Amino acid sequence: MEFFRNLLDGFNFYFIPAALICIPVHECSHGYAAWKLGDPTARRMGRLSLNPFKHFDPVGVILLIVAGFGWAKPVPVDTRYFRHPRRDMALTSLAGPVSNFALAFLMLVLLNVAIRLLPPTRIADIIVSFLLNTALLSIGLGVFNLIPIPPLDGSKILFSFLPDRVYYTILRYERYGMLVLLALIYLDIITGPLNVVRFWVSDKLLNLADLPFRLIRQIF
Repeated sequence: MEFFRNLLDGFNFYFIPAALICIPVHECSHGYAAWKLGDPTARRMGRLSLNPFKHFDPVGVILLIVAGFGWAKPVPVDTRYFRHPRRDMALTSLAGPVSNFALAFLMLVLLNVAIRLLPPTRIADIIVSFLLNTALLSIGLGVFNLIPIPPLDGSKILFSFLPDRVYYTILRYERYGMLVLLALIYLDIITGPLNVVRFWVSDKLLNLADLPFRLIRQIF
């Protein structure tokens, strides 16, 4: 129960609208990448959509909102459509986290603009908080999904580099991955490392988002 109390203590109401953006972008990117690589499954099932309710997984969304990392309902992928199944599956999996980092970068650029241009009002505070929390949540979603434990994206990326014998052996035990993942979260084993990576990515993206403004200051 202490674990869940800690989660509730970290609840942030800005993360609710942020999740409505971050989750669809992540899952839609998976489906779009698969479609471009030859698999129309997600498109036929209506998953190439920014409607968040098509992508929500209840447990994953609750963790995403209160802890800053989580997952969504996986986009269906049929590797039989791929010309290079393992490579294309890795690219499809990578598309989700990459889209989250790209979204976070955009939010941080807009954050810089808002801080510099908006007058100090309550509305400005709300906009700044929303942009910042959306960026942080998107980074958390991207980082978490790069963990190499099934069914997260990181496992599919890693497995594509393994020998066939090892690859198909691991696939037989993929259904136990979520139990392992939940146990690691419950026992607070991966929270610390995840936060370290999340803060590192946030710092790099924040510096990158601020670069155009530093260049403008130097020029003018």
